[in-house]
Amino acid sequence: MTLAMSWDEWTRHDGVALAERVRKGELKPAELAQQAAAAVAKVDPALSGVVELFDDAIASPAGNGTRLDGPFAGLPFLMKDLGPTMKGRLQEMGSLLMRGNRAVADTFLTSKMRQAGLNLIGRTTTPEFGVCSSADNPAVYVTRNPWNTDYTTCGSSAGSAAMVAAGVVPIAHATDGGGSIRIPAGVNGNIGLKVSRGVFSIAPHLSDLTGLVSIQGCQSRSVRDTAAFVDACRGPAPGEFMPFWTPGEPYTETIKRDPGRLRIALSHQWGEYRATPAIAAELERVGKFLESLGHHVGHALPDIDYRAAFEAQTLCYISNFAVVIGNMLAARGLERPPADLIEPMNIRIWEHGRHFSFAERAKMQAVFNTTSRGFGAFFEEWDIILTPVTALPTPKVGTTEFLTISDNPSVLDWFANLWRNFAFTPLANLCGIPAISLPLATHEHGLPLGIQAMAKQADDGLLLQLSAQIERAIGGKWNAGKKPGVHVTN
Repeated sequence: MTLAMSWDEWTRHDGVALAERVRKGELKPAELAQQAAAAVAKVDPALSGVVELFDDAIASPAGNGTRLDGPFAGLPFLMKDLGPTMKGRLQEMGSLLMRGNRAVADTFLTSKMRQAGLNLIGRTTTPEFGVCSSADNPAVYVTRNPWNTDYTTCGSSAGSAAMVAAGVVPIAHATDGGGSIRIPAGVNGNIGLKVSRGVFSIAPHLSDLTGLVSIQGCQSRSVRDTAAFVDACRGPAPGEFMPFWTPGEPYTETIKRDPGRLRIALSHQWGEYRATPAIAAELERVGKFLESLGHHVGHALPDIDYRAAFEAQTLCYISNFAVVIGNMLAARGLERPPADLIEPMNIRIWEHGRHFSFAERAKMQAVFNTTSRGFGAFFEEWDIILTPVTALPTPKVGTTEFLTISDNPSVLDWFANLWRNFAFTPLANLCGIPAISLPLATHEHGLPLGIQAMAKQADDGLLLQLSAQIERAIGGKWNAGKKPGVHVTN
């Protein structure tokens, strides 16, 4: 097959640039889809980040329901195999139990993506039900980090992160229930925005106002791609029972201007969880860089009960996942999870959480309230909190202590171990505030280290504006201009 462009040319374009070339008649949507499919064939044998490509969507973007006059003009887009469904397509959620599960309808956000001109060409890997930190189970698939395939991509948006980092597509779908956009963005060298509560609808499912905490979004390599995705896909479905935020202008316009002088607070310890000295040093280095851009940088953190917040977050995850797994069992006429089809820690989560009472959930929501108000008070004094995305170095593939194939008998100990590495991301979900991971630092072992910026609720535009200012200041060279070892250009 003759491709429309060289791999160097392909990866020099972000999604907005490719869409503009389609609008000018220089490229066709089917040519973009064919190039993306060729990119998958080129790098995925080493990474195992794609579950399935849709041949019909690649051959005929318009036939896939893609609105070719939408802002992304038929741009190929990979969907995480979790969350929004695609009518008639498989959605197997990284689980042997869900093999053959086929969606009967598009969800609301899927329809918004199609209207935005995104051509949904395939599915990417995720841990079982999105529960753990990596798509790493040899019985299903093992997704590897394109910077060094001995290491994991983390998760749960594992395959999407790997494919964006490796140059397969400029932007891909991701979800975030406690860091699942930001963590894999951070360890794969991508941009990953978790939006505020009240931006993306998860209709027809329950709102995250009910304590579901999971947010939709994307992985990308440019700030304007992320801004364009939010602009095109945000907004409520009919019948929402929570408010949705509407900015005064599109984010694609906001990011063209630098923000004013911001008050930025650095923090590398939350409660008993702290970053390694090497990671803390990288955070300090980035803080000095932001000072050079004219911002005020200090050290501060919200005055909250961190132990109570993490306990509430843990109860939220356990009870939510227990209900998800229970509903799947009921749909299949099963009384308990089959040990040969559901991973061990997910079975223990179901057992631990299925009998939580309303009173326990109410106590959890009360901690959500006090924690959110503590962050709110903090943002009266500071504009941004800056943290590392992870507190520890990226794990190697097969590090089972972070996986749901772990033999740890204690669900609570298993979650506490997760927080030791991923302490800085989940409270944004609890509070419904925006947070973004930017590829600005490096781990001691040479892999990317994301730096997270958080802001008050509905200040998503400010985060994108700061990110765009940084992008301009570094000449667009995220990851110091370096590329992964596994990349379409190699």
